[in-house]
Amino acid sequence: MRERRTRLGAVLGAIGLALFLPVGWLAAHLPMRLGLWLGRRLGDLLWIALPRRRAVTLENLARAFGDERAPDEIHRLGRRSFEHLGMNVVEGCVFFFRPPSVLLSRVDLGAPDHVKAAAALGKGILGLTAHYGNWELLAASHELSVFPLSVVVRPLDNPMMDRVVERFRRRSGVELIGKRRALPEILEALRRGRIVGILLDQNASRAEGVFAPFFGIPASTSKAMALIALRTRAPVVPIFIRRVEGGRHRVEAGPAIAPPADGDVAGYTAAFNHSIETVIRQAPEQWFWMHNRWKTRPESETA
Repeated sequence: MRERRTRLGAVLGAIGLALFLPVGWLAAHLPMRLGLWLGRRLGDLLWIALPRRRAVTLENLARAFGDERAPDEIHRLGRRSFEHLGMNVVEGCVFFFRPPSVLLSRVDLGAPDHVKAAAALGKGILGLTAHYGNWELLAASHELSVFPLSVVVRPLDNPMMDRVVERFRRRSGVELIGKRRALPEILEALRRGRIVGILLDQNASRAEGVFAPFFGIPASTSKAMALIALRTRAPVVPIFIRRVEGGRHRVEAGPAIAPPADGDVAGYTAAFNHSIETVIRQAPEQWFWMHNRWKTRPESETA
């Protein structure tokens, strides 16, 4: 049965790739405003076609904003998050099928003072980020700066699509670190003075994570970044990209998050979650709400 599912996944992946090439090329060459409009309509279609993801999105939004927003507003916010994802897909096509400069010309870099200050310590930099804005474009935008970037990535389940996405990511010269063998490569990248980008906003297993507040609810969060930062004394700098008006994007970095004097991993991780939450609140429709962020629960709740 498992072998049959694997073969079916390979066939579906091949079909999807065959459709992606011509449709993606066409989407990539549309005028910007028309392409983004098409992306929003793609998001509307996914909103209808993916009821499970829609339900997870609405449940997550209710957890985060249920006391602050009316149900109809939460519904609108959920739909806008799908539309934002659709725009990301179209922009991904632009980056894949056209010269990187076409999409990078829409990116504005904020003042790099915080990154420069962290780099001056000579320990490398741990870049805290999330599935917010066009996060793939965030990685690509390192080409506009002087700071070399490595990114920790999780391979996709479909090998064929994984190769396509890997090619996309390597177009800007970013160095990829596979999640399964991450630790030694992260340490080596830090030793070479690179920024190591880690997306820390996804659910972690109970073994891999610690429970830290996220929108006021305990969320199992990977403790790897805190452990590495405490071990290497590399500064943790929050770096995010946000979609702004006119089809443009803005990259901004905040000051390094101070490590706890007592080496408290859970407290350090909670500070990371707070940084991510603060950014999401600026434009909540730009976060990846369809991910089941609060899936892993404390043992006290499951009991």
